[in-house]
Amino acid sequence: MKTIQQSVTLKVSPHEVYEALMDSRKHSKFTGEEASISREVGGKFSAYGEYITGVNLELVPDKKIVQSWRGKDWPEGHYSKATFYLEKIKDGTRLTFTQTGVPDEQYDEISKGWHDYYWTPMKKMLEK
Repeated sequence: MKTIQQSVTLKVSPHEVYEALMDSRKHSKFTGEEASISREVGGKFSAYGEYITGVNLELVPDKKIVQSWRGKDWPEGHYSKATFYLEKIKDGTRLTFTQTGVPDEQYDEISKGWHDYYWTPMKKMLEK
């Protein structure tokens, strides 16, 4: 198992970043795929038309999201843990992302995928 660590700066408030990740409509808009996201701890979420599924483990509005997270093609019953930290900085928000427990064979694809399918389109949607 491997760990992904990434950091991205967005020129918007932590609230706007939190909402992009946690609001089903906004999430669907920047990914271009259907997302259904519970806003409750213990609630389930899915993204990319149910390719990604998981459960909210910890939610601190505008500051932190912790989720159990898995891809449909992962080993049966295996979940990683994805943590999104949102920090207000001078020009907007620093999002620090850590995902632990990523299957070795999926590491490269998922690491690249966060940039291609999350950070880049989210930046484009939020910073217009």
